[in-house]
Amino acid sequence: QVQLVESGGGLVQTGGSLKLSCAASGRPFSMYTMGWFRQNPGKEREFVAAISDSGGRSYYADSVKGRFTIARDNAKNTVYLQMNSLKAEDTAVYYCAADRSFGNSHEREYDYWGQGTQVTVSS
Repeated sequence: QVQLVESGGGLVQTGGSLKLSCAASGRPFSMYTMGWFRQNPGKEREFVAAISDSGGRSYYADSVKGRFTIARDNAKNTVYLQMNSLKAEDTAVYYCAADRSFGNSHEREYDYWGQGTQVTVSS
């Protein structure tokens, strides 16, 4: 089992920045690809970004490419999502998730999930 706890969400104006964190405990953090997803009420959970177990590879949804950066610190068992140039459409609950494989962007491929943190971007 892997337990994931997100933090860092909040209210920010359009064009602003936020940095989300996700702290992991349980099985060795460095075994897992880590991903960020987001979801709005009534909508499917949407892939945002993922980073490989070593941190050497990452990939992003087109909607956030160039604005968001995913990173991890395996010594601290933490994955981050730096979000810049935020837009109103980035408003959502953001979830981190863990996957034993790299390259997946669908939620069904991820094994463990946090409870989410709300990000609200006001225009």
